[in-house]
Amino acid sequence: MADHQHRLSHHYRIRSGEGFRLNTIDPGSTAHAPISDKQAAQAALADGVERMAALQDKLYAQDRWALLLVFQAMDAAGKDGTIKHVMSGVNPQGCQVSSFKAPSAIDLDHDYLWRANQCLPERGRIGIFNRSYYEETLVVRVHPELLARQTIPEELVGHDIWQHRFRDIRHYEDYLGRNGVVVRKFFLHVSKQEQKRRFLERLENPEKNWKFSAADIRERAHWDAYMAAYEQMIGHTATDSSPWYVVPADHKWFTRLVVADAVIDTLESLNLAYPTVSDATRRELAEAHRQLLEE
Repeated sequence: MADHQHRLSHHYRIRSGEGFRLNTIDPGSTAHAPISDKQAAQAALADGVERMAALQDKLYAQDRWALLLVFQAMDAAGKDGTIKHVMSGVNPQGCQVSSFKAPSAIDLDHDYLWRANQCLPERGRIGIFNRSYYEETLVVRVHPELLARQTIPEELVGHDIWQHRFRDIRHYEDYLGRNGVVVRKFFLHVSKQEQKRRFLERLENPEKNWKFSAADIRERAHWDAYMAAYEQMIGHTATDSSPWYVVPADHKWFTRLVVADAVIDTLESLNLAYPTVSDATRRELAEAHRQLLEE
């Protein structure tokens, strides 16, 4: 993993969306990798996972900060595998994963941030959103008929609803940050060609058939609309305190290195430490130690 001055993840961090263009980042790039082969990448990731586990232990013990990791991507970009491999060493007690599927009838009777609020991580913990409230500026934008199902008063649904949602999300993430919830967002940027290859692999390998859905092909037909929606979403919601990482995702080993580096970088920036105990508590501990030795 990179040192703090030369972080791998910084090459893909978007802290201001002004002028952002998605086509400036190559989904197949591994240009900034400190290593060049998968075996070395696995060793580097293992080292990163070990460092992350030590930092997460301090995060949990200190019980002051929470970390929210948001993952967005097209189908087959590798969200599940990235979460699995990057977070493999984290204590399950200090980590929680929430996957956001199509909203339920109860969800639709609330504002679109309501269900996300139910899943925010507690202090001392890492929360992972596998998809998130950002779907409300992506799939709902690409499929506007979904907006009609949300029973929002008609006078509130205008052409500027997306700008309103971008603004609401920026304010929401600012609010979380002011309350000790650090937000980091990852768009796993896979190419259309690589998605096709992975889809074919799922269809041709019986052991991977379960991963494929006919809906995946239907959504692929809207590729250009999704790319435009992602570009605008990132451009309007990338901030210094809640940046986006647009991570090349055609090579899974590289994706995982970048994400792990970003998480480590964030945890290190919080100056985490184990709580110190008072003099009175130290005396109690010393007495307990003495009693145990004398048993």
